[in-house]
Amino acid sequence: MPASFWRDKRVTVMGLGVLGGGVGAARYLVGQDARVTVTDMRGVDSLVESIAALDGLPISYHLGSHHEDDFTTANADVVVRNPGVPMDSPYLQAALNAGIPIEMEMSIFFRDCPAPIIGITGTKGKTTVSALIGCILKEWNPDSLLAGNMGISAVLELDRLTSSTPVALELSSFQIESLNEHRLGPHVAVVTNIFPDHLDRYRDFDHYADTKRGLTHAMEPEDVAVYNADDPEASRVVGETRARCLSFGLERREGSGAWVNGDTLMLVDGETRLVFTRPDILALAGDHGARNALAAIAASRAYGVPEWAIANGLRSFKGVENRLEVVAEVGGVTYVNDTSATAPEAAVAGVRVLAPPAGTLRLLAGGANKQTDLAPFAEELRSRDVVVYLLQGSATPALANLLARRQVEVSGTFDSMASAVGAASGDARTGDVVALCPACASFGLFRNEFDR
Repeated sequence: MPASFWRDKRVTVMGLGVLGGGVGAARYLVGQDARVTVTDMRGVDSLVESIAALDGLPISYHLGSHHEDDFTTANADVVVRNPGVPMDSPYLQAALNAGIPIEMEMSIFFRDCPAPIIGITGTKGKTTVSALIGCILKEWNPDSLLAGNMGISAVLELDRLTSSTPVALELSSFQIESLNEHRLGPHVAVVTNIFPDHLDRYRDFDHYADTKRGLTHAMEPEDVAVYNADDPEASRVVGETRARCLSFGLERREGSGAWVNGDTLMLVDGETRLVFTRPDILALAGDHGARNALAAIAASRAYGVPEWAIANGLRSFKGVENRLEVVAEVGGVTYVNDTSATAPEAAVAGVRVLAPPAGTLRLLAGGANKQTDLAPFAEELRSRDVVVYLLQGSATPALANLLARRQVEVSGTFDSMASAVGAASGDARTGDVVALCPACASFGLFRNEFDR
């Protein structure tokens, strides 16, 4: 969009959010001389931090409810929705009926970014893959940008970007919705895997999976789609994109791709053949960790990153906060924060890494219902030396029932993190692991997964 596009436009930012999802967009739009109104169903008391981040800016607030006039020609020329706002909102429908364009931060960024973009998505692994790619890009060019679904506003970085600045974005399915609507895509896309998740938001699993793979649908033949060949849903991008496809997986397949070769990670792409030492850190342990590393290697090379920068990035990577993060070792007991394992499959991956070296794995699990099937998570625990400490939430009774049917030991249901950790710590012995690996969403008992 030209620099003058937003000047004097009446823009409604729908959803300020407690994680700052609308803060970056609002600040950017004010900087572009737009006339900004922020509206959120939450009241002032719930949005104190987000409002404080916009202190002093010329913004009108309509909080505690939405006004339909903010979504029609009466008060708006453009609506910018927060990713947390569902696409079937009646207020968005009112905007569409009135002919008001609907944007999101990512659609704005993709249009205005002067550099090629690596876009990373998937049900699990996308944050670790994004962070590892970010680490690799920093080795190559210290001015590189890593932003997106990790609390970093991409649009606020636009002014410093040039055509040669490496850019990587972690993208949730919610953020991809706007890219699909506007037929926008990255230069390199990564699809780590696709499992049932957010079924409280989408019509069904197919709708969710189609949205994820939609990241590749607007790509051109000169672009590259990196996909998990071990995952059938992710592999469907091959028949859906015009981009060149580059696979990764545990075993070698015909043609170009990245795979595990003993203690090394190998990439073959045409005449290129690269071999890297596999990092020995918890964040990249197990089959899931190996695939994450392979995805980052394949995407980085497809983007043009030299071999030395990839090798340096792999060596310097320390993992990601909230994902298999070792937070303490006390009295011979290891404490691990894997709060981002909100999907059952992500929690299963965590258990497979944590259980083998543990004496007893003491899991803090349960929480809010995302309409996902918790049976695979319960089944994974059936044969493990594990005790589950359940956190209150709408999904917890069903999880408790699944665990009881499999004779998995459960130690109570807890109404706070402190009480759950206290109980697990009191039971733990030297060599045990106490891990927050919830398999459920956080809402209800906690503000969000990071508060948890």
